[in-house]
Amino acid sequence: MVGKYCIVRTYSAGVFAGVVTAREGKEVVVSNARRLWFWKGAASLSQLAMDGTSDPSGCKFPCPVDEVLLTEVIEIIPTTDRGRASIEGVKIWRQ
Repeated sequence: MVGKYCIVRTYSAGVFAGVVTAREGKEVVVSNARRLWFWKGAASLSQLAMDGTSDPSGCKFPCPVDEVLLTEVIEIIPTTDRGRASIEGVKIWRQ
């Protein structure tokens, strides 16, 4: 998974999408990481990774951070090029 754009789900910190740059056990470093706070237009993270979202305006993805260390990672799903483009194309959600 290192070097690939993936969706990374943690036990308690939520879900992130970005490039996995390192992994050791349950710890994963993700660069250019966007938290996937809320999504519509995909039935699951698996569909989001494969197809992207059919409703980008219904998604809440805040701005990316340069790098994040995630602990207690429980799932890593590599995305397709289509999934990545869709996630990256969602407008930054701000409050």
